[in-house]
Amino acid sequence: MERSMEELLCEASLEGNISTLLMLLQEDPLILNRVTLNRQGDMPLHIASTLGHTDFVKEILTRNPHLATECDSQKHLPLHLAAAKGHVEVVKALVSANPGTCHARDRDGGNPVHLAAVRGHLDVVKEMVQAQPHSARAMVQQDTILHLCVKHGQFEVLKFLIETTGDHEFVNTKDGSGNTVLHLAVADKQIQIINFLLLDARIEVNATNTKGETPTDILAQVTRDLKYQQIMQSLTLAGGVAQKPETSFAQVPKSSRSKMQLDRLEYHQTLPFSSHSKHHLTHYEDWLDRKRNSLMVVASLIATMAFQAGTNPPSGVWQDDSNNNDPLRKAGFAVMASNHQDLYHIFLICNTVGFVSTLSIILLLISGLPCLRHRFFLWILMVIMWIATTSMSLAYLVSIRVLTPNPESELFRLIAQGIVVVWIGLLTLLLVGHTLRLIAIAFRGFRRLLFPRKKQVLVPIV
Repeated sequence: MERSMEELLCEASLEGNISTLLMLLQEDPLILNRVTLNRQGDMPLHIASTLGHTDFVKEILTRNPHLATECDSQKHLPLHLAAAKGHVEVVKALVSANPGTCHARDRDGGNPVHLAAVRGHLDVVKEMVQAQPHSARAMVQQDTILHLCVKHGQFEVLKFLIETTGDHEFVNTKDGSGNTVLHLAVADKQIQIINFLLLDARIEVNATNTKGETPTDILAQVTRDLKYQQIMQSLTLAGGVAQKPETSFAQVPKSSRSKMQLDRLEYHQTLPFSSHSKHHLTHYEDWLDRKRNSLMVVASLIATMAFQAGTNPPSGVWQDDSNNNDPLRKAGFAVMASNHQDLYHIFLICNTVGFVSTLSIILLLISGLPCLRHRFFLWILMVIMWIATTSMSLAYLVSIRVLTPNPESELFRLIAQGIVVVWIGLLTLLLVGHTLRLIAIAFRGFRRLLFPRKKQVLVPIV
């Protein structure tokens, strides 16, 4: 009979059936104590707490509040299970019954606050920290709750704990390897957490671990990508320094660092910089993206213009066939091909070159070839764009000569041709400038390969 009642109690716990619970308690008022004492399988309060049956939990706690302190084979209290699952109302009931359970440790050394934090249950953490603030300061396996938040990427919980319970000692506590939360966040490249930590004046930016490494030294050991660049800028402008001589970073102007100390950081964003600082720390990939986007827009516009001019040339097309059997004067043929054959050939060649050049640029940009992420290939695209714009300028000059009366006028030739020559000269100057710049960059890279410099170490911001 007792076994049958225990089975009914387990079933009621799974379903959160209060009616069955009351019936069983009426028949045997000690059934909860007996089941808990024998520990045969999961206990009713543990089951209900895991599944979030709030009313069922409250009913048990009303009759037997001491059951909140009973642990299972893993040394889990009901509060451990409810906190891990994020059942806020159940947590409130259990904490009200016995606030001290917030400090209870399971077999792994974690208390309910730790379990809720690593799973990101912010409301549960708030409830327990409000009841027992010191429960958040307990360490588990040489990690603070802040270390656990960083390891599991729980930014909101970390933010709440630092803002409400953090002091200088707590936020800079080190784990077994001497790493602070900033060390861990940098190693895992968690930009959002890093920016938040650097906002807090209590954070020691240059704290060292047992190996003598600062967060800046840790950053030098991770893969260098876009996140790496953003974190490097954040640490540098916040005063981060490297303790190991082999750590090297691009230097930031001192004036920019001083300004950054006043501006600090913003949540969820990379650091704001002054214009001078941006000049030195512009992201290479962002620069390439902007260049490619600009080339795509201009190439599309020129291709549209060239196509329109090719299908509808200057002076239009003949509307009907000629009566004198002129082979060039048929309906749909270009008027310019009949009246100005030499100029039409020049116009057609220039317009076609411009059209094909811009189509080539568009095709290369949308192909997504990895080589297009290098300056040299971007320079090639710019050369193609120079050819396209020059061709369209010559096509424009031919069109004006055809459409303007008295095209042999000396004044017309001087003005029109002079403007086009100046324009082509300007394009040539830009092309030469970019070419020289590319050669200079290649020469500097070659020189660094032959004569490598000594690596520099960051200096503190003063």
